[in-house]
Amino acid sequence: MELDDAESGGMTGEGAPTAPTGPGPAVPDPTAPGPGPAVRETGPAVPGPVDGAVVRVRLDLAYDGSDFAGWARQPGLRTVQGVLEDALTTVLRLPAPARLTVAGRTDAGVHARGQVAHLDVPEDAWAALPGRSDRTPGESLVTRLAGVLGRGAVPRGSGDVVVHRAVEAPPGFDARFAALWRRYAYRIADDVTARDPLRRRDVVWHGRPLDVAAMDVAARLLLGEHDFAAYCKPREGATTIRTLLDLDWRRVPAGEPDAGLVVATVRADAFCHSMVRALVGASLAVGEGRRPSGWPAEVLASGVRQPAVAVAPAHGLTLEEVAYPPPDRLAERAAQARAVRTLP
Repeated sequence: MELDDAESGGMTGEGAPTAPTGPGPAVPDPTAPGPGPAVRETGPAVPGPVDGAVVRVRLDLAYDGSDFAGWARQPGLRTVQGVLEDALTTVLRLPAPARLTVAGRTDAGVHARGQVAHLDVPEDAWAALPGRSDRTPGESLVTRLAGVLGRGAVPRGSGDVVVHRAVEAPPGFDARFAALWRRYAYRIADDVTARDPLRRRDVVWHGRPLDVAAMDVAARLLLGEHDFAAYCKPREGATTIRTLLDLDWRRVPAGEPDAGLVVATVRADAFCHSMVRALVGASLAVGEGRRPSGWPAEVLASGVRQPAVAVAPAHGLTLEEVAYPPPDRLAERAAQARAVRTLP
């Protein structure tokens, strides 16, 4: 989510949560307060997309972002949200379009291996999924979605969106607000011997050798809670305060997945628009020797976007994982995430 990585509310960006968007009949926002249809959970009341009792369903999914115009539904463009919502509406035979809430909205070209979303499904539609089989509703939904999402793909059945799991969510679950953190990886091949044509869609081929040790030193100076305005595209009404939990660079040794690649691991409670790719861009300036290791921290302290900080290419970025608290802490976490943060 770098071209269109906008998020709304208190958190925005690559790994930040977003409300569902897009055209279609008016549907209640699953994250908005107020009365609504009965939801089979004991957490805060959350309006569902249709009249009657609904089941909140968690989806764990992955996608190759190469041929998508990002996550968010946009008129006339192929997006992950649009493709998946259309498939869900078909499989569940819903009277109104399915509406997804996602953990982190990704830009055009950005991939996801561990994306999480939720939707509210009418109880009768959920119960009807197995038909006469002995599968659970979640297993049936995953199987049926695989058929719809893989339709027309080449090779046959190999769609670029895969739902790995569908389960009833515990009370208080919200894919967007209940998340504790999001973890991304950014992959670079800075040596021709590490360039694998089979990985060209998720690895950036960099033409200059990188000083990974210097990049890692620079990255560690950015950890903690800060206002990351210097690394975010501003959005009216949205805070840029984030807690960066991990930002480290390493050259992966032989014998491990991604061997030979330079890989950044980036983990935060949320990300604002373009934050990860801007952090990568600043790191690359250090790795190439164009800037000292302290420069990214100086940029952060300035609080202002600088032309010298290039936003790294989208296709090297992958959302790897989203973490949630134990079930009994979900509602508490969601309430915390809804609050707009300020620095002490």
